Amino acid sequence: MQRDTPPFRADHVGSLLRSAPLKEARARRERGEIGAEELKAVEDAEIVKLVRKQEEIGLSSVTDGEYRRAWWHFDFLGQLGGVELVDVEHGIQFSGVQTKAQAPRVVGQIRYEPHPFVEHFKFLKATTKKTAKMTIPSPSMLHYRGGRKMINMGVYPTMDAFYDDLGAAYAGAVRDFADAGCRYLQLDDVSFAYLCDPEQRAMLKARGDDPERQPSIYAGMINRAIAGRPKDMTISMHLCRGNFRSTFVASGGYEPIADLLFNQVGVDAYFMEWDTDRAGGFEPLRFLPKGKTVVLGLVTSKTGTLERRDDIMRRIEEAAKFAPLEQLCLSPQCGFASTEEGNVLADEEQWAKLAMIVEISRQVWG
Repeated sequence: MQRDTPPFRADHVGSLLRSAPLKEARARRERGEIGAEELKAVEDAEIVKLVRKQEEIGLSSVTDGEYRRAWWHFDFLGQLGGVELVDVEHGIQFSGVQTKAQAPRVVGQIRYEPHPFVEHFKFLKATTKKTAKMTIPSPSMLHYRGGRKMINMGVYPTMDAFYDDLGAAYAGAVRDFADAGCRYLQLDDVSFAYLCDPEQRAMLKARGDDPERQPSIYAGMINRAIAGRPKDMTISMHLCRGNFRSTFVASGGYEPIADLLFNQVGVDAYFMEWDTDRAGGFEPLRFLPKGKTVVLGLVTSKTGTLERRDDIMRRIEEAAKFAPLEQLCLSPQCGFASTEEGNVLADEEQWAKLAMIVEISRQVWG
C-alpha cells in the first residue's frame, strides 16, 4: 500500500538538473554583472517551476533541486560557525575527473548560527502543499573528506572535542529546521558507503584515522544531532559512492557497515544505491529492523537511458526476499546534480526516470 508519511513509495534523493535560466544567472553573478537580489529572484522563479513539475509527475515529496547551491555539501558546511570554504590545491578525485578545488576548513570553534538554508526551506514549503523535503550533508562530511589536516590544531587539539561540537551544532540546525516546519529532513552521506571500499579504508588508515572506529564515531554524531527532533519529523540518510558528472569514487557492497547502519544510526529511513554491481547484492537488508525503511536506488541518475520496468520490478522482488516489501520504497540511486554541473543526461530524461518511478510504485504498492 502507498504511504502518507515520508519516505514515500516513489521518492527521490533531492538534487535536480539546473535549468538554463538558473545557470545563466549564476554565471552572470560570478562575473559581477548582477547582484545577489537579482540572482535570488531568478532562483525563486526557477524553484517554483521546478516544484510544479515534481507535483505534475506525481511525486509526494518535493525539493528545491538544490538550486541555490554549487555543491551538495560544501555550501551548507561552509556556513556553520567556525568553518570557512577555501581554495585548495586539488579537487575531489572521481573516476577520471576532478571537482573544483575547494574544501571546508575548520578555523574556529564549531557552532550553529542562523543558517541561510533554513530560509531556503521556508521558501520551498510556501510553494507547495506536498511534503517539502530538505537535504543537508551529514555531519561526517566535515571530517571524512579532509580529515585532521583541515581542522585547526590550535582550536581542536583532540578530535573528541571536534566531534562533540559538530554534533551539537547539527542539533541546533535540526531544531531550527523543525521550528520552520520541516518534517522531512535528509542527511546526505558518503562516508558509510565509502567505508565499504578497501581502497578508501586504506586511505583513512594512511592519514591516521581508524576505519574500524570511524563508523561508530559518525553514528554517535548523527544520533546526537537528531536526538531532539519532533516525533513527527522523518530523518532519512542517503548513502552515496560518489556522484559528479556521472562518475563515482567508491565500490563495494554494504555488508561491512549494514548492521551498524541499520541498528546503531537512529535515522528512520535510508536511501541506498543499488543501480550497478558496484553496490553488491541485497543481502545486507536482512539487518533492517522493524519500523525502519529502505528506499531502493534502482534507477540510475548517471545516464539518460531509461531502465526496463520489468527489470526494476524484478529487482524489487529480489530485495523483498531480505526485507519486507512494506519496508521498501523506490527512487533514483542519487541526485541528478550533486554539484551545479549536473550529470550527463538531458532534462527530459531526468523527468522520464522520475515519472517511471511513480508509475512502478503504483504497480508494486497499489
